[in-house]
Amino acid sequence: MHSYYHFFNKDRPVSDVPRAVKFFLVLALLLQLLWHSLQDPVVAKAEDLAAPLSTRTYVMSSLGEPIAVSKLLNLWLQAFDNQPGASISFHQLDYPRLTEWLDTSLALDPRGHYPMLVAARVYGSIQDHEKQRIMMDYIFYKFNEDPNKYWRWLAHVVITAKHELKDLDLALKYANALAEKATGENVPYWAKDMKIIVLEDMGQLEAAKILVGALIESNEITDPYELNFLTRKIMVLEEKVLKKRQSVEK
Repeated sequence: MHSYYHFFNKDRPVSDVPRAVKFFLVLALLLQLLWHSLQDPVVAKAEDLAAPLSTRTYVMSSLGEPIAVSKLLNLWLQAFDNQPGASISFHQLDYPRLTEWLDTSLALDPRGHYPMLVAARVYGSIQDHEKQRIMMDYIFYKFNEDPNKYWRWLAHVVITAKHELKDLDLALKYANALAEKATGENVPYWAKDMKIIVLEDMGQLEAAKILVGALIESNEITDPYELNFLTRKIMVLEEKVLKKRQSVEK
């Protein structure tokens, strides 16, 4: 036992290694170098994002833990842009296919919001307006499925359309949907009031003023902070309308 331990834990001089072993070690090294020299250069290529399996398949293979599978899919998807030997820009990803993966993840974890978060703030924030619109349309689609659940992500999309795409018509479309469909008690007034802000930015001051007045007169709003905001907003709008009329008259 002592000799066995001594053999593996003490440095032995090279002269103790048999000649045959030395020969085969050198030969193996030379063959390895020769093999590498004959290989074609490795070119990093980004694999195409494959379609996800059916939700049913993931559920059946989850052993009763679909939420855990959803989280694993989220991690895998976010790591997809860093494949061995290739760094894939978000611009290169197939966005329609990407929404299929996000949809699958949401189906496995219906209470989760992470796929919507990355849709809005990661994949929806690239400097590619066409792909941004794909993500925005996807969020709008999911919002229409459950407005009181996904309102915050559509509110984010309103801001993106307004400030990044400079598309006020699209921002108004989403803001209208927020005001009309997100009616739950969990939806804050600022989200519903985004329509007023967009109308104001579009120069539709009269329309915004009428909307604010209708909200105040409806008596549906009892929150003092919201009433204060609307009261101040209508004063600002009236001032802007007056200035606009005066500039036209001149």
